[in-house]
Amino acid sequence: MDQKVKKIEFRFGKAGKLAPLIVAAAMILWAAFSQSNVNGYVLAFFAALVTGILFVKDEKAYGEALVYGLSKPMFGVIVMAVILAAISGKLISASGAVQTIAVFVVEAGFTGKLFVAATFLITCLLAFATGTSVGTYFVVIPILFPVGVMAGAAPEFMIGAIVSGAAFGDNLGPISDTTIASSATQHAELGTVVKTRMRYSLPAAAGALILFLLFSGTTDKSAVTSAADGTANPVSLAMLVVPVVIIVLCLMKKHLITALSWGILAGIAAGLLFGIYTMDSLISFPGGFSVSGAIIEAITGTAGTVAMLIAVFALLGVVECSGLFEDVGVFLSRFAKNERSTEAAIVLSTGILSMVTGVISVAIVALGDLVNELGEKAGVNRYRRANLLDCTGCVFCFLAPWTVHCVIPAQQSAQFGEGFAVAPASIPFVNYYSICMLVMLAVAVIAGYGRKS
Repeated sequence: MDQKVKKIEFRFGKAGKLAPLIVAAAMILWAAFSQSNVNGYVLAFFAALVTGILFVKDEKAYGEALVYGLSKPMFGVIVMAVILAAISGKLISASGAVQTIAVFVVEAGFTGKLFVAATFLITCLLAFATGTSVGTYFVVIPILFPVGVMAGAAPEFMIGAIVSGAAFGDNLGPISDTTIASSATQHAELGTVVKTRMRYSLPAAAGALILFLLFSGTTDKSAVTSAADGTANPVSLAMLVVPVVIIVLCLMKKHLITALSWGILAGIAAGLLFGIYTMDSLISFPGGFSVSGAIIEAITGTAGTVAMLIAVFALLGVVECSGLFEDVGVFLSRFAKNERSTEAAIVLSTGILSMVTGVISVAIVALGDLVNELGEKAGVNRYRRANLLDCTGCVFCFLAPWTVHCVIPAQQSAQFGEGFAVAPASIPFVNYYSICMLVMLAVAVIAGYGRKS
């Protein structure tokens, strides 16, 4: 149920309304400069929620706003997906399949920057085909990320390539929720939206590919040597049935939760059939009020990320019920005076909301009607408006270190050990696609590139 609750008011006006966000931003910066893992961001958002109670006028309404945020369907989907993806990833990583693939990759000489660039292209294709950036993380990271690191690529650049590819797919994919939302809110035909968006997304993707080929960091030769000296176990490759099943079902437009569940079942069946796992290695009750095995280890390992998502969506409920979305809309209407200033206002307002909410489609839907109205008055083409909305979201939402596009990849990387872990705050600096798209947006608004269809 996604029912609207009572609007909440804060003491000290807009300053009180922004207090929770200011606290969150300050602690996120603290965590980022301290090179914290996901848990630092968990503290930041829970601190923001607690701070809000000091400024809100109606405490009951504030509590209802928190619950409202947690009642959003997107919250349940992402939490379930994180847990199920952790299980499927554990089935792959604990089987030896990653090490086996790494041995073959190193023997073929497909290492370092070449592997990073290839990972970017593979992720682009997968995200474009499935239309889900978050789902792509769960399929690609458990396999390509550790293989790439073992093949000599620096962990942060491997994650950067995967997040960049996911951003491309979210931006251009015809079945992506952002593409659908941007075209629907601007009453623009979906096929034409995708066709006209290519003038922005393809140059950004080409720029990102060049940057990954030229500037991707590599590790010392010890990682490559270790992988090359490892023993390949071809039987473990049977566990690739997990991503194959997930990808096929996603391409068949099955729900992400359904696809992940079937992937887990297929992985368990293959693991037991080929002798890769025993039932005790998957699930065991050794006594003494304890549970062990790969599956429960994967589930408990997601605690930090799930806590982070609880705090983020609860704060999203507060932000929405505080009227901040309307405030951004008022800013948009005041700033938009002509065609160019209207385009700049669309980019700025969508960028702000996508960073605050962490969900691009929410920002697009929240601003859609107003963008449509102001754009028509200023003479901004409907396809241009749809493209500016989506491209902006795929820049700012992907570059904000507290969103799922940084937190989930960071959590996924940490499951392979300390040497593989990537801090959320470092991911925006290696997300070359979103950085290149930011340049494209600047050229589009300032120089008028793509303005006339």
